[in-house]
Amino acid sequence: MLVNLDLHIHSRYSMAVSADMQLPEIAGEAARKGVKIMATGDCLHPLWLDAIKKLPEADGLFLLGDTHFVLSVEVEDESRVHHLIFLPDVSKAQELREGFAPHSKTLETDGRPRLHLNGAEIADLVLEAGGLLGPAHAFTPWTGIFAYFRSLAECYQEKAEQIRFIELGLSADTDYADRIADLSARTFLSNSDAHSPRSNKLAREFNQMELEDFSYQDLILAIKREGGRRPIKNVGFFPEEGKYNRTACTRCYRQYSLSQKDELMGRCPECGGRIKLGVADRVDLLADYEKPLHPFHRPPYLHIIPLAEIIALALGHKSVMTAGVQKRWSELTAKETEIEVLMQADLAQLKTEPRVIEAIQNFRMGRAEVRPGGGGKYGEVRLAGPVGAGKEGQKATQKSLLEF
Repeated sequence: MLVNLDLHIHSRYSMAVSADMQLPEIAGEAARKGVKIMATGDCLHPLWLDAIKKLPEADGLFLLGDTHFVLSVEVEDESRVHHLIFLPDVSKAQELREGFAPHSKTLETDGRPRLHLNGAEIADLVLEAGGLLGPAHAFTPWTGIFAYFRSLAECYQEKAEQIRFIELGLSADTDYADRIADLSARTFLSNSDAHSPRSNKLAREFNQMELEDFSYQDLILAIKREGGRRPIKNVGFFPEEGKYNRTACTRCYRQYSLSQKDELMGRCPECGGRIKLGVADRVDLLADYEKPLHPFHRPPYLHIIPLAEIIALALGHKSVMTAGVQKRWSELTAKETEIEVLMQADLAQLKTEPRVIEAIQNFRMGRAEVRPGGGGKYGEVRLAGPVGAGKEGQKATQKSLLEF
């Protein structure tokens, strides 16, 4: 069976996360999106783990309504690199927590704890607890592995061969990552890293996998591409939309080339802010191939725009949270999930304003333009043609949803 999964989120116990990130809200919004398996996030935090333990558990997953949760946590190592971890049951989460406790002062206070351990030491403890780990948002210039290391082996040392996945992050896709030979054997995950249950945050990136059952074992087999389980599709942002895609000033967001950054010694002449190396330029520095070389097992990557953002573009609203946008989003998702509306629903049967139908059609046909983001500011997506016309930008490379 084909299952949609979002395998990286945070609870209300993490820094800078909405108080609405509680299990009932997450489960309800996931169901409306069409995502069946969600990460719990923050499973080492005692209060969050207590809430998870109250849910019925079967085969390593926790059920709330129609949503299955897998135990997960993101941790930060001594180099600031973030790691995404999956665990098979509560006892293993508690075991890992005990292993981390002597090396952290934030296990009680932050759902995403800081550890005074390196990547290899974290991997040792996770693998000993029967878990699976890999780099979170691997290309992010502040906390991604490739901000500090040139390879998985530099970070994880002798444990590098046991790293079975990397999370791409919002500023990269498979075309970026498959220019690096070291990554060709790994599974790529695309997750939301959501800090809010809003419809344009939760599952803004997700994975589609072939599973035989809803179980922790099946999920891990799919990540490892074993036993007939496997990823079928990565779904996520146009990488240019990510807020760290281009090299740019972190204060005024003016964008620079890599050579300009070096000439200016990393300081913006306009405002004096720091120029941060973008994902696109970092990949160029790391790349073994001029163009991506996709291994045979790599599934296609579908670039997507959240439905609420498409509606906002169609109606000319600046925010997805306006009453008009939310009304249309609720209308469209009353009988079908958001993923179904975006990817497969018969447009002739959808009941909403013609402008919104036209915008969904433009999205499906790949009529999108992206003005790249950088320095911490998200890029801007516009639908070409009558909807969103008049905006200059970079044409998206995805020609049509029908290709998928």
